[in-house]
Amino acid sequence: MAVRPSLGSSRSSKASSSTTSTVGFMARRQYNHFHFHGKDDPAQAAEEAKCHYCQLEAFSTHKEFAISIVFTPGETRMIPKGFQFIEDVMLTPGVQLAESNFLSGCKCVDEYHCMIEGCECMGNLAIDGDKINAYHAAGDRKGCLRGHMLNSRLPIYECNDRCACGVKCANRVVTAGRKVNLQIFPTQDGRGWGVRSTDDIKRGQYVGNYVGELITSVEARRRRHAGNSITHKDVYLFALDKFSDIGSTDPRLAGEPYEIDGEFFSGPTRFINHSCDPNLRIFAVVTDSANTPFHGLAFFALKDIDKDTELTFDYTDGVNKKDDRPLRQLSKEERAGLTKCLCGSPKCRGYLW
Repeated sequence: MAVRPSLGSSRSSKASSSTTSTVGFMARRQYNHFHFHGKDDPAQAAEEAKCHYCQLEAFSTHKEFAISIVFTPGETRMIPKGFQFIEDVMLTPGVQLAESNFLSGCKCVDEYHCMIEGCECMGNLAIDGDKINAYHAAGDRKGCLRGHMLNSRLPIYECNDRCACGVKCANRVVTAGRKVNLQIFPTQDGRGWGVRSTDDIKRGQYVGNYVGELITSVEARRRRHAGNSITHKDVYLFALDKFSDIGSTDPRLAGEPYEIDGEFFSGPTRFINHSCDPNLRIFAVVTDSANTPFHGLAFFALKDIDKDTELTFDYTDGVNKKDDRPLRQLSKEERAGLTKCLCGSPKCRGYLW
């Protein structure tokens, strides 16, 4: 999966600039939400629609696995006012999912059959035998990605609503939804907002999806060049190119890939920062082969993660880099134009791209 410079990180200069006039802005937003919203007051309807707290409370997982926003008193940084939290990918003009009659599912007799025998949903995997199942089916790590998957960049194939196996099937982890509480918080070292969990996370556990506007390659190109900085826009664009194949009979896979833009519409994972020594990895997830060009993007834990530890992933994981030398080995000329990395890891390369 070619990960274009993506998601919510290392925006060092942007994180604290132009916000001095917004002292306490997040506190005012929070106060308005908890004192005035959710009371069926028509006068508050417009504000509720724009309220980030209201948007997060509308998530289907909110009651069991909430997403919270925390900040220090007098916090001057703010989540952009025009940003909207969404739970699922938004389709845009030019994006057409497969018609319902092309969708299919496995015919497994029960939720255990898929994991024991393997099923049609996993028919496109290029591996055989015991390793065909992506997830542990039982025990303490039930629902966690197995080691061979975590150490690979293989796609994940899951069962779906058209499958006969039932909702308890162990091959429905991403489709079953996030099972951890997430918290968006302001970092204290110039990296803007970050994400952590208030729960311990197991190695291989599913943490959430990257969602946003699903756009065509033409629209992605237009958006890149419409802003002040192509690099800035690339922070939020994610190419769905895991299955791109110029020789494919499917024109959607043979052409330039579709992309997800999470700048203005996305979920909490949009604020996950980069690290050269990450604790998460992102995987392509297919829940129906007819819509493979629009595969999901799911975060899984690479290691056991203690609660309140910042969640990170490598923005350049899977990218074919021309030069992977650390910053100290580059000449002054080679360093020119590089985007500095602020992850602070002992394994830090010194730059992102």
